[in-house]
Amino acid sequence: MAHAGTTQPVLTARGAGLRGCRTCGKANPAEAAQCLRCGSALLPEPGLQAVWAWLFAGMVVYIPANVYPMLRTLTMGRMQDSTIVGGAVELARHGSWGVALIVILASVVIPVAKFGIIAYLALAVRNRWPMRGNSRHHLYEIVEFVGRWSMIDVFVVAILSALVKFSLVATIAPGIAAVSFALSVIFTMLAAQSFDPRLIWRSTDSKTA
Repeated sequence: MAHAGTTQPVLTARGAGLRGCRTCGKANPAEAAQCLRCGSALLPEPGLQAVWAWLFAGMVVYIPANVYPMLRTLTMGRMQDSTIVGGAVELARHGSWGVALIVILASVVIPVAKFGIIAYLALAVRNRWPMRGNSRHHLYEIVEFVGRWSMIDVFVVAILSALVKFSLVATIAPGIAAVSFALSVIFTMLAAQSFDPRLIWRSTDSKTA
């Protein structure tokens, strides 16, 4: 008989050597390759290899996205290149503080934060770090939510290019950084999609705080 104030361990399907079918929900033996009820293939246990691969790829292409020009402007025969940060500084210098802040948030703060959060979640799962409440699951939901807003720089470049495409005074074209930034966003989104949130709970089954 359990004493008052003690916490009884919770027996999970995984702890009992069972694996659930994602099609019909039946609990199957862990060694089964197909569901005993519907015959669907049982997917292997999720891992972190794809998460690390996509995250590393996103971080690599994010470097040229900040080093090379995002926007190339040709005005009266004069070519001017603007990086992400340089463009934000120019916007602020011309009084567009709000737009400059949005560019910095969407192009620097959010991507770097996403890199850090995904890496933290992967390390926490691998090392089975203790967790308080649902904090890590909330972090994962944040990464999923903000991912769709990370293409703002690419959208701005595309809109500006379309607006002045037929102008005789100025011509705006996307720089190589636009491609690198788009790839970085895509790779980071794939890293988040590859991360199975069930790993968060499994890693804390035996270690809670």
